[in-house]
Amino acid sequence: MARNNLDNPIFLFTLLLVIITINTISSIHFLLIMIAGITFISFYVCLKRKYLYSLFFIVLTFIFIEINSGLRPLSLTLLSLFIYIFIIPNIDRMMSFSKLNEYIYILIFYLGVFLIWVMTIGMADSFIAIIFVNIIIDLLFFGVFI
Repeated sequence: MARNNLDNPIFLFTLLLVIITINTISSIHFLLIMIAGITFISFYVCLKRKYLYSLFFIVLTFIFIEINSGLRPLSLTLLSLFIYIFIIPNIDRMMSFSKLNEYIYILIFYLGVFLIWVMTIGMADSFIAIIFVNIIIDLLFFGVFI
């Protein structure tokens, strides 16, 4: 795995504070901009490289996102752990694109978020648009800054 900005703890802590701030401000204005895909990739990097102190702050960020989004606490953390343990090894075994894999991980994570949202809250027409916008924001943010 190549080194990126997520290996720097100062950058990661600043990124998590920005994600919490954006999520809080957007929930005040009745928007749902989660940036949870970037948090998931940070979770993946911290588990892979065993950055346990940084992992604690990522779990706290997930809890803020869950509370502001109306999801149950620790649902995104458990989803991320499930994807890390069961799905990512299969994707790594099937695909050989090292740079493209993290984009696929974000898409799979948002598929899981969509399923959790449908099971807990229910299906709404606007939610599909919200998930699509969040995927676009996360993929652009990940491609440009990380």
